[in-house]
Amino acid sequence: MKLINHHLLLLSVIILSSCNAKKEVKSISLKDSYKNDFYIGTALSKDQIEEKNAKEDSLIKKEFNAITAENIMKSMFIHPAKDKYDFTLSDKFVAYGEKNKMFIHGHTLIWHSQLAPWMGKIKDSTEMKAFMKDHITTIVSKYKGRVDSWDVVNEALNEDGTLRKSIFLNTLGEKYLVDAFKLAAAADPKVDLYYNDYNNEEPAKREGNINLIKKIKAGGGKIDGVGIQAHWKLNYPSLDEIEKSILAYSALGVKVAFTELDISVLPNPKDLNGADVNQNFEGDTKMNPYPKTLPDSVQVKLAERYASIFKLFLKHKDKISRVTFWGVHDGQSWLNDWPIKGRTNYPLLFDKDLKPKKAYYDVIKQNDIK
Repeated sequence: MKLINHHLLLLSVIILSSCNAKKEVKSISLKDSYKNDFYIGTALSKDQIEEKNAKEDSLIKKEFNAITAENIMKSMFIHPAKDKYDFTLSDKFVAYGEKNKMFIHGHTLIWHSQLAPWMGKIKDSTEMKAFMKDHITTIVSKYKGRVDSWDVVNEALNEDGTLRKSIFLNTLGEKYLVDAFKLAAAADPKVDLYYNDYNNEEPAKREGNINLIKKIKAGGGKIDGVGIQAHWKLNYPSLDEIEKSILAYSALGVKVAFTELDISVLPNPKDLNGADVNQNFEGDTKMNPYPKTLPDSVQVKLAERYASIFKLFLKHKDKISRVTFWGVHDGQSWLNDWPIKGRTNYPLLFDKDLKPKKAYYDVIKQNDIK
């Protein structure tokens, strides 16, 4: 009888331990781990916005509490003709965020790339002013009180910190920057307004970005934050430069967001410049060393890199508003096709089968040991 009771007790302990383990695993998520620190976001594709894959949808809802539209709010999609807006997908995107009680970030209002063809034909300053006023006012007003923050201007700087010779600068001069932020603030005075760029954690571009923020403020524009895209590599940029950037931008009185985080594990051409989507390079097999799977040794390096980055983020969590990954899983990453098409990259925390990688657990762990 005692033996039977002992077995029953042992069985009860095993079952209870198993249930507790399941509860513990279920409770692990990025958004819960960092809920007291900053938003954890992801960029959503068209299919994800439309909830076409139930497994992906479940993962998104479990792990993230902030969303950015990867493409559908860019001007070529949302404003395809001068007198035509298409809000079909952006409406679904905003509704998705509201339904799941997520922070909703709008990306992007003014950007020289992915313009609708008709926009590229604007030559006259009067016509450009009219376009900017209509475009910004229409979009921001439509989602007033529903979108939490906007990238008002995207990638307006060269690598040396000077202003990019875009269609906006060419027709309006640098005043277009102040005007864009003024127009967005007029359309929704309460929404947070960001300037967003890549490589703006590097010294020269950072200095240019600091000057840009100061000019916008001096001109009467409302700017609440700076977005650092964070398309990074296993050993670049240095944590020191990232930290200097957090401190420098925060000192201006603006929030810092890491808006498009991913870490490439692949070699790139020597003349690769930043994250310009218009660049593309032909490559050989040396440029695609892991076509099937990522070696354990590189998985470890990726995990270590992510862990060190999030350790730094936690150190400065009072200055950081949001950390958003550029994609949900490796299979959808833009880095599979840029700067060389057809490669297999592994830059995110979930693999193409939606399984968490070692990097995922190491990012979670940072908050346990802080």
